[in-house]
Amino acid sequence: MDLGVTLAGLGVGIVVGMTGMGGGALMTPLLVLFFGIAPLSAVSSDLVASAVMKPFGGAVHLRRGTVHGGLVRWLCVGSVPAAFAGVFVARALGPGERVQEVIQIALGVALLLAAFGLVAKAYLGLRDRAREVVVGTPGPIRVRIIPTVLVGIVGGLVVGVTSVGSGSLIIVALLALYPALRANDLVGTDLVQAVPLVASAALAHLLFGDFQLALTTSLVLGSIPGVLIGATLSSRAPAGIIRVALTLVLTASATKLLGASNAVVGLVVAAMAVIGPVAWIVARRRLRRAASPRSAEEELQRAG
Repeated sequence: MDLGVTLAGLGVGIVVGMTGMGGGALMTPLLVLFFGIAPLSAVSSDLVASAVMKPFGGAVHLRRGTVHGGLVRWLCVGSVPAAFAGVFVARALGPGERVQEVIQIALGVALLLAAFGLVAKAYLGLRDRAREVVVGTPGPIRVRIIPTVLVGIVGGLVVGVTSVGSGSLIIVALLALYPALRANDLVGTDLVQAVPLVASAALAHLLFGDFQLALTTSLVLGSIPGVLIGATLSSRAPAGIIRVALTLVLTASATKLLGASNAVVGLVVAAMAVIGPVAWIVARRRLRRAASPRSAEEELQRAG
């Protein structure tokens, strides 16, 4: 057992338990950048560990009733076979160092999209609070079958190749397709559909990837208690601050994986640290203005 990897798994599990996001998006770059694991091996082992960890979060949301069964079903129709096929895509990219290089670039792009997913999820929470004031509880969601299956296919393929996307990337796509979906239902739906998705990708990597038993065992030993601790703390800890830190970490990891120098990585993170809070304040003010009683009256007048 590698104690360093186990502690990393513990930390990532806590973040996943508290925020519902960041599993593959954090663990895979940690394995590549800090532990020197080859990208394909990191993807394979992280997916198998995630297949063990994900059901814990999904079970919590199923008990709370924050899962849209129709969306889960049609997402899985596309994502499960696409995730299994992802390992063959990774292998087809080229032999030896070439495949590792391509997977590293794909991982960097996926991490940038995952960081965007965290920002979108936070904005969604603000929007939901404003919408509850103006229009009350949203009505039932009508499932758009073909677009939902396509989201599953693309998301599953990305997860199969990079291990990133079962949380952050698919949440962004669902947000675009179903803007009326409440934030807690969005997270719960995504976590539950991620269970068969990650299991499919993990099975393919077990059979045809570069799975390492010792590495995966170390991850599981840390991630399982981590996700349970995170779920316990989720109602008390400042999850918003954790998401901000996670967004910065994902962006820094992505730019580094894409070949940026340390100076460029530092500049990107510094710019985000300065611009991000300003943009957040502007967004909050606009949503609060939209939620005011006067805004609600104006909307009713326009509708009439």
